[in-house]
Amino acid sequence: MVGQTMMRIVRPCFKPSISEAQVVGGGAGVGTRDGLLWYKDAGRHACGDFSMAVVQANNLLEDGSQVEAGPFVVEGAQGFAGPCGTFVGVYDGHGGPETARFIADNLFHHLKKFATEQQTVSADVIRKTYAATEEGFLNLVRKQWLIKPQIASVGSCCLVGIINEGVLYIANAGDSRAVLGKVERGGKDIKAVQLSSEHNASFQSVRDEVRLLHPDDPRIVVLKHNVWRVKGIIQVSRSIGDAYLKSSEFNREPLLARFRIPGPFHKPILCPEPSILEHRLCAEDQFVIFASDGLWEHLSNQEAVDIVNSSPRNGIARRLIKAALREAAKKREMRYSDLKKIDRGVRRHFHDDITVAVLFMDPALIGKRLYGGPLLSLRGGGGTPTLAQKC
Repeated sequence: MVGQTMMRIVRPCFKPSISEAQVVGGGAGVGTRDGLLWYKDAGRHACGDFSMAVVQANNLLEDGSQVEAGPFVVEGAQGFAGPCGTFVGVYDGHGGPETARFIADNLFHHLKKFATEQQTVSADVIRKTYAATEEGFLNLVRKQWLIKPQIASVGSCCLVGIINEGVLYIANAGDSRAVLGKVERGGKDIKAVQLSSEHNASFQSVRDEVRLLHPDDPRIVVLKHNVWRVKGIIQVSRSIGDAYLKSSEFNREPLLARFRIPGPFHKPILCPEPSILEHRLCAEDQFVIFASDGLWEHLSNQEAVDIVNSSPRNGIARRLIKAALREAAKKREMRYSDLKKIDRGVRRHFHDDITVAVLFMDPALIGKRLYGGPLLSLRGGGGTPTLAQKC
């Protein structure tokens, strides 16, 4: 069998079994690590319960993520807190972990800054937040160009959800996904409603958009090994980072030749601007699943929603990841128990890093301006929140 042959190849890369899960940190804003899996089975955000989990496949975890609960706006000279809400971010990195980590360190700080300036959360605030995060990372690349030029080839998708005064904002650059579980009127079934727009060249609409932006480049999107890629390099058309595809100043030595594209370009090839959706929450809206594309490679929107709807809330993010890994193992004709034994790095041949956050909505809390619970700042994967980097 294919599965038995594959097991003989990867057996030397099996990791020792871990008998006990390790708690990372202490208190409410932490999670538990069990081998390559990190999870926070249950917690409270400003509008209900949440569950979060991350599984690593790459040598270094390239995904970043966070859940925050508290005030977005500081009102007046005395620093009184304005309306409180929930923020969730899923940052699916590629080429390395640096961009996803930078976003996790900086984007939420930018959001609070612009929300305070405008005394509200809005689509304009979110656009400014993405632009400031992108500018900050490109400045970091410039500072490190001579000592670490390969950081110019690192980027990240960026999916954000914000609940503020009864409105859910979904912003996305890249191909991570947010899916709403919604009760169908007059019925007991839960319908999956995709809230995010994806920017992946596999979609004809995305290829058309990229071609429209670059009418003079007949090879702006290329079918390579049966996969559509922008410039034959990357599948996503929008991202944070990927400086070598944003400015010609990084399309040169000392960046490795395999990342450089022929000739200069005069406008960014990739775009950092997110697609933004505003949705007023209602009683039928039960929960939202935020996840990197590693989950959606193995589960459909409706399959994921059905799992959440039919399972206990506690540990539901971990349960979604387990379902995806079972599908990944099945595709390779392997047992799930054997897949779990494969160590990071080699594991990437079987599945991607996967990040999942599930937010449940409590109708009694959705429209409240004030949040009576504890402030929350949680990093997926066990990372410690740090002060925003100055750029």
